[in-house]
Amino acid sequence: MDSTRKSNSEEQVSSSSSPSSDWKERFLLPTLLAGVAGGGAGLVSKHRKVHGLANICATYATNFAIVTACYCGAREFVRASRTGKPDDLLNSAIGGFGSGAILGRLQGGQLGAVRYSVMFAVVGTTVDYATIRVKPALRSYYDSLVNKKDDWLKLPEWSPIQVLDEEAIAAKRAREEELYRSVHNLKKDS
Repeated sequence: MDSTRKSNSEEQVSSSSSPSSDWKERFLLPTLLAGVAGGGAGLVSKHRKVHGLANICATYATNFAIVTACYCGAREFVRASRTGKPDDLLNSAIGGFGSGAILGRLQGGQLGAVRYSVMFAVVGTTVDYATIRVKPALRSYYDSLVNKKDDWLKLPEWSPIQVLDEEAIAAKRAREEELYRSVHNLKKDS
């Protein structure tokens, strides 16, 4: 009995704290998206004229990706340490506080560590909360787009482009053949 209880608790701990295949969704994807967002922020930056567009876009993209990777790594480290679920917002707050403190200390000393830690905790937890709330809606929208095999593009009735059934195709071919014969007859007469 004790061995069964012990093995069940070991399975729960190992399954929740072991690195799973979701790391791409929780770590890699946000980092890549942050890099793209950073590149976009570089496009509209006021510094693009001074430093050059390519240079400032690359700098912003790199910085956004580094900050997001630090935050996501700290969040996953806290999740693995606490053996919690990926959707636990306390993991986000603690991970944001820790990563903000480290990056803030590197950037602005002790005062920077305090400011950045609070900022990362609030912003990271807010983004994770919004992601949790929006994810089911995006998933259902994606499924509705992917699962429609034939109806993914429906043209309106007034469109000059029409999808024809077999009878309409046969009638169209007959009209085309008649037109072809009449055009060739005109050429012979001339």
